[in-house]
Amino acid sequence: MGKLGRKARKFAKKNLQSVLKRKRKLKSTFKKRASKKNEQDANEDQIEDAAKLSNVRKTKGELEDASLDAVFKEDDSDLVGDDSDSDGYLSEDSSLHVAQCDSDDNDLEDKYGGTALSVQNKEIYVELTKKTKRLNKMKEKDPEFSKFLENYDKKLGELRNKAYADEDEMSDDDMQLSNGDIANNKEIKLLSTSAVNSWCQLVTEQQSVSALTSLLNGYRSACHYGVESSNALDADPCHTIQDSETFCTILMFMLNEADNLFRGLLGIKSSGSRKEKVEEVKNSSKWNTFKPLIKSYLRSTLFLLNQATDVEILTFSLARVRASMTFFVLFPSLLRRLIKIAVHLWATGGGTLSSYAFLIIRDLASVFSSDFFDTCFVKTYKSFIGHCQFVEPVQLKHIEYLRNSFVELCSIDMQKSSSKAMVSICQLGKILHQGLQTKKKEAFKNICSWQYTSCIDLWVSFISANIRDYDLQPLLSMIIQIINGVAILFPGPRYLPLRIKCVQWLNHLSSSSGIFIPVASLVLDILEYKIGKEGGKSGKACSFSTSTKLPKHWLKSRNFQELCVLSAIELLSEHFAQWSHHISFPDLATIPLICLRKFHETTTIENFRRPVKRLIDQVEQNVQFVQKKRDEVAFSPKDRQSVESFLQLEKFSGNTPFTQYYKSIMEKAAARNMVTNTKFPGAE
Repeated sequence: MGKLGRKARKFAKKNLQSVLKRKRKLKSTFKKRASKKNEQDANEDQIEDAAKLSNVRKTKGELEDASLDAVFKEDDSDLVGDDSDSDGYLSEDSSLHVAQCDSDDNDLEDKYGGTALSVQNKEIYVELTKKTKRLNKMKEKDPEFSKFLENYDKKLGELRNKAYADEDEMSDDDMQLSNGDIANNKEIKLLSTSAVNSWCQLVTEQQSVSALTSLLNGYRSACHYGVESSNALDADPCHTIQDSETFCTILMFMLNEADNLFRGLLGIKSSGSRKEKVEEVKNSSKWNTFKPLIKSYLRSTLFLLNQATDVEILTFSLARVRASMTFFVLFPSLLRRLIKIAVHLWATGGGTLSSYAFLIIRDLASVFSSDFFDTCFVKTYKSFIGHCQFVEPVQLKHIEYLRNSFVELCSIDMQKSSSKAMVSICQLGKILHQGLQTKKKEAFKNICSWQYTSCIDLWVSFISANIRDYDLQPLLSMIIQIINGVAILFPGPRYLPLRIKCVQWLNHLSSSSGIFIPVASLVLDILEYKIGKEGGKSGKACSFSTSTKLPKHWLKSRNFQELCVLSAIELLSEHFAQWSHHISFPDLATIPLICLRKFHETTTIENFRRPVKRLIDQVEQNVQFVQKKRDEVAFSPKDRQSVESFLQLEKFSGNTPFTQYYKSIMEKAAARNMVTNTKFPGAE
């Protein structure tokens, strides 16, 4: 036997068992002989390397997960067992229905076949799942093993391609013969209006199960109308819709009557809560018999919701799906698909369609909150964040609706919503912290984005709506810090729309919580922006409702100067109006009055001087009014109850001069916004 080559010797040294065994022995002996000092140094090096590696992984993970929807994970495990579009057509021999019934709610029997082998199939499925998990772990630990598997898959793919090439060499005559055999084996049924009407009559009057089965098969064909079958070798009977009248008849009858028919067959009363109905259906002796029929109807309806584009059909289908929610709960995988479809239609639809989709989500979260609230919350939150990625003036009204409806959903279970809100707000703080630390352009872009600002707006609305009834002080303090951080991070004049939003959020939180939040300094900074020459030319119209950053050329225009002054007046008026009847108003108005007087003296444009002077006069007048009332009281500042009741009658009457002034300012602002919005189609 000749000598081995260099590569063979190298491989033998590394991989032969005898060599590896010898290496392990040598390694163990050297370890025993090593000194204690060397051992300590080695351990310290290992600890240091591990710490460095963990720090690197931590920073990488932070950069990767710095997205708003990364904090919530979706569990779509139930979708695996029910992934196909339909169960296929039902057998129209009524004697087979009892034999086809199954009692497995997870639909594993549908996936693996007959009922006799279901237990064995489940065991095989569990074993396969465990082995798949182990294989994935081995791939993560050993990259070389992963590469080996990829190479193996490539070779296997080449063998398959060769096999397919051999099949392609089959003669055209053979192909025509095989296709002809398939066509002969497949029974095609033509559905006419008269046949459908006769089935409907039999089902309504006699509760005929065979007629209902035929109707369900026809309903499946109607829901799949225009969609080619994904399986060309399907030997089930095909149903063809004769005309549009037949299509409408079968679709409307099934959507209108299917729920009542199933309840009648199962003997379920219409009264009682939906949770009670679910238990009643489960305990029904006829449930196993009619389960395949109900499941066929539900799956066909889901397919219709996925494929239909007509708003009226979708709206009506959602209304009927809402009536059948009891049956959906008995099929968890179908219910999760329904939630996914409803959330999609809620986010992308509009008007009535979004409202009906949200009613389904809200019903699931409220009636079955312990089971489905988390799923509804996560999916709606992610859908809202994804929908706010790019905003146009036309979308503003719809985004406002999405925000308000999500806040309504959160109010169903405040304990779970508060904990999830804390996680989301912490993620906002994490992204802001990264921006303050790194000062990178990408980090700034993430913060000054519509997704980030919409998320802040969402939680501001949630806190404002519930803070009077629930203890949300931790959320309030965190969101205030984040808003102040955003305002400080973007101090320049180009970020005027973002600063205005920050002050509006703080004013909203202050008004709803009754806690004083200082915003005067943020507003007065707007008046100190260094801009172009006073009295410049008017610039082109710019939509501030859909922008967080202004174009550079707009900063030198007359419109920008006017916007700065009017925005400052409106924001300060709102801030002062909240505390105009508080006993401390003379103190909180002192510094803002000094700054306003200074601006009034320095500016030379009369159109700016006049509204600022009016604001100064109104604030001074209110200071005198509160000061006069304060001098008359006999209680001390420590008497909190007396302090809170100070001038409350005047506040609720709404007849004080400053309140009237604030109303006039807001009316003018609304009129100005309407004029601006007319220049942008859809921004009503």
